[in-house]
Amino acid sequence: IKASKVAAFKAGKALKEAVN
Repeated sequence: IKASKVAAFKAGKALKEAVN
């Protein structure tokens, strides 16, 4: 479960960078 949160956080960060 913790790993899932980390993966989601990285995905969100990557998505935010992609938008910018």
